[in-house]
Amino acid sequence: MSNQLPEVSQNSIDHFTGLPEECLVDTVSLTTPADACRLALVASSLRLIVDSDAVWERFLPSDYQQFVINAMTQRGHNRDLLSNSSKKELYQYMCDHPLLTNDGGMSTSLDKWTGNWCFMIAARKLRIPGADNEQNWRWAPDSNSRFSKAIVLINTTRLDIHGKINTRLLSPGITYMTYLVYKSTFTILGFEDQSIRVSVGIIGEECIHGLVCLDPRKMVQLTNVSVPPRTRKDGWLEIELAEYHNKEGEYRELGIGLKEVTRNKLLQCGLIIQGLEIRPKVLVM
Repeated sequence: MSNQLPEVSQNSIDHFTGLPEECLVDTVSLTTPADACRLALVASSLRLIVDSDAVWERFLPSDYQQFVINAMTQRGHNRDLLSNSSKKELYQYMCDHPLLTNDGGMSTSLDKWTGNWCFMIAARKLRIPGADNEQNWRWAPDSNSRFSKAIVLINTTRLDIHGKINTRLLSPGITYMTYLVYKSTFTILGFEDQSIRVSVGIIGEECIHGLVCLDPRKMVQLTNVSVPPRTRKDGWLEIELAEYHNKEGEYRELGIGLKEVTRNKLLQCGLIIQGLEIRPKVLVM
């Protein structure tokens, strides 16, 4: 959360002390989590209100409890914090510690700026032709992955990856961006001049399409290729695929796919895939 705050005189915030607590809770809850934290810094009379469970309960998604209960059965989470923390502490924990769900095949976290849901589909829940053939792919533990294993590309002549998620899990009325989360080995080959076709949309309906290049070392100027991969805070690479606006009340299957445009006669190798991530699109002001 940013600490750059506008100058606020003490006289301009004294009037808060005369308002009913319910009114203050309603007012603060209409801001964003980031704005509420800033408000607590400049208005000491509001600090208790801003930190209260009544405020942060409203910042949490309405269905957060089901994910907390599921996460308490998984290893690697602080069960005492999940069950006994304040709502603000719980919010912060869920931003920084993705909760494993779906038998460890998906992770759930909160976008710290908005409180909207973020999801990552683990590689083992993706449809990857040849994933069980050790001559093509190999499953390997990765201490830097949020899942038990990642999948390593040994060799293929055509990359083909597909995942899906039910839109009822996503926050309603929110535009999401989809990402492939991966990294490369020292022996990455066959991707420097290859464009991969992306498709994102409701399964069975028209999709949004685009092109990406996955090689982080050599970003050639391929026609219509989107932004290059970027390094995440966790050390993995991510590349933007396409966006999806989740309409309220729509409970359907969102498909996310990557497929090579043309069959490559050369072998490809050296990718390590953690999963596909779906998180709220950040608007640049």
